[in-house]
Amino acid sequence: MPPEYRGLLGILAGLALLIWLAYRGWSVLLVGPAAALLAAAFSGAPLLASWTQTFMEGAAGFVAKFFPIFLLGAIFGKLMDDSGSALAIARTLTDRLGRDRTILAVVLACALLTYGGVSLFVVAFVVVPVAVALFRQANIPHRLIPATVALGAFTFTMTAMPGTPSIQNAIPMPYFGTTPFAAPGLGLIAAAIMLGFGLWRLGRVAARARRRGEGYGPNGSHAVGAGDQLARERVTTTDTFDLAESARGHQSAHLPPFWLAVLPMLVVVAVNLTMSLVVLPRLATGFLAEKRWGATSLASVGGIWAVASALLVAILVLILVNRRRLPALRKSVNAGANASVLPALNTASVVGFGAVIAALPAFALISKAFLAVGGGPLVSLAVATNAIAGITGSAVGGLMISLQALGPTYVHLAAQAGIAPELMHRVAAIAAGGLSSLPHNGAVVTLLAISGATHRGSYRDVAIVMLIGNLLALTTIIGLGLVFGAF
Repeated sequence: MPPEYRGLLGILAGLALLIWLAYRGWSVLLVGPAAALLAAAFSGAPLLASWTQTFMEGAAGFVAKFFPIFLLGAIFGKLMDDSGSALAIARTLTDRLGRDRTILAVVLACALLTYGGVSLFVVAFVVVPVAVALFRQANIPHRLIPATVALGAFTFTMTAMPGTPSIQNAIPMPYFGTTPFAAPGLGLIAAAIMLGFGLWRLGRVAARARRRGEGYGPNGSHAVGAGDQLARERVTTTDTFDLAESARGHQSAHLPPFWLAVLPMLVVVAVNLTMSLVVLPRLATGFLAEKRWGATSLASVGGIWAVASALLVAILVLILVNRRRLPALRKSVNAGANASVLPALNTASVVGFGAVIAALPAFALISKAFLAVGGGPLVSLAVATNAIAGITGSAVGGLMISLQALGPTYVHLAAQAGIAPELMHRVAAIAAGGLSSLPHNGAVVTLLAISGATHRGSYRDVAIVMLIGNLLALTTIIGLGLVFGAF
């Protein structure tokens, strides 16, 4: 067998091992290097060097770039939970919209919380019990709860909304030199398509169930708690928060008023926007070119600085206005900080695996296949990110691997084709949320478990809301971007 084909077989074997063991609950900290070394062995690459040099350099590089967002995002999410702010927002929105608009209320509650910077599964644990009560009152089938939460938390606020502090929106910034608000017009159009399609689909399914006489029905399987170990392993490959820390700290028994609960999230958006468009462009940052500061530029680090600053200021505001509701502040902050470590390292392990794969000679065959996709760099980037995210079952992992391996190439091709970096950023972020929603995705598996649902009963609606809505939005903004450019 020719060496390049043997190496390709090794890459496929490594991917298969990564997917199989991760899905069965093995720690990605072990699975990542094991799968990488298997692929390296097929290619005849030196194993120890592949682990300590290539794998660890890729993993460490990811942590060096993005750990501040993991750290501050997890602390912010924990404080929003412990102060009662997240629950206050969910209850207020669902109470105001009422039983007749139950699905819309749950979607908007999830969307507001995630766009405001609260971690995905902090939102899920807060909103699912509220959704259960509302769906029972409205007599809407329980099986639709996972799809409803997924629409609000895992789709447009994760990848499309300009300014979202999600890690999926942050990853493209160093590669394309963009801000969190890249291509805001296209992002809003994509978000509207995902939201509109998802609400239409869920409303149609609920109406059909009503006509058939199908009511709320049984809750299904027992919903998992935050301490479930298998759920914990799966969440930490898809989110920035370790569920094991959810029970630590002290949750307030007294909820803040809605306006006070929303205030820290408004701070996230306002500071993010101000830092991105006003403050950072006016700073003298020539010193970043010096070796001691990483020989980098503001374009490479400015987006991370903006998101980190926004989360830090929001944390301080949250503590200030909710100090009496946070009697165990030290424990809550420590729990949030601890909750960031395992997700960051697990994601870094997947990135390290990608670094080893990208360094193998056989990866040139895969690169050529992606770059040969017709339609130009935008279509090629969308296909590559979707495919890798689908294979790994992780939007973050797929986005990092594709940009780490092919990012510089896409930057060059986009410049040649006159495509704005902001458009490349938005396409890459949205593409990460497409095929990553396949059944083995950790976010999907855990959301179903939290909701007490099963793949058989609920996955179809989850897949349609997440995948079809994403592909419709992605196709639309690629078309608009090719005609009108980034806006």
